[in-house]
Amino acid sequence: MSPLPSLDGTHAGASLSARYFRFAGVDRGDWQVLDQRVIVGEALADVAALTVVPPTSPTPDSMHWMLSGVTSNERYVEREEKAALVNRQEPLGRPGATCAALIPIRKNATWWALTQDERRRIFEADSRHIAIGLQALPAIARRLHHCRDLPTPEPFDFLTWFEYAPQNEPIFDKLLRDLRSTHEWSYVDWEVELRLMREA
Repeated sequence: MSPLPSLDGTHAGASLSARYFRFAGVDRGDWQVLDQRVIVGEALADVAALTVVPPTSPTPDSMHWMLSGVTSNERYVEREEKAALVNRQEPLGRPGATCAALIPIRKNATWWALTQDERRRIFEADSRHIAIGLQALPAIARRLHHCRDLPTPEPFDFLTWFEYAPQNEPIFDKLLRDLRSTHEWSYVDWEVELRLMREA
């Protein structure tokens, strides 16, 4: 998977504190970790919970790992595609969306050696990434975080955060299957999927 527009409409000129997100694997947190699935590459250290740490907050005492990223400008989306996404997508934090997933992804050097127009062609013309994503809306809400935009090295290129109601898990499962069957996904060399749940 690779970037779709961020749900919150943030852009590169927005305040970093508003765009910066830290996801910490902890012993106790806001989201219970139900499962860690290694799609390709290595597992993260097993944790019982995950919490989103505000930029100005201290590091949690029980933290085992932390992944950071920022929301950013839209990279591969054309105007009509953006309008379709905005018209159908729902915000994060819906009361009934008690299920979530954090999916960190790293793409290989071959992907990053491509030009912007080559990546766009693979992203949508070949793989229909946006069209696949539209099929999951409005059931699935998401926000993409770019790790390569940070000044410090991060292990992943993207962190994608999804939220959905329990009854919509089959829609989410299909979304992942469809995205992972595309040409674009062949450039992924590390992907981990954390399934999460919070209390209603």
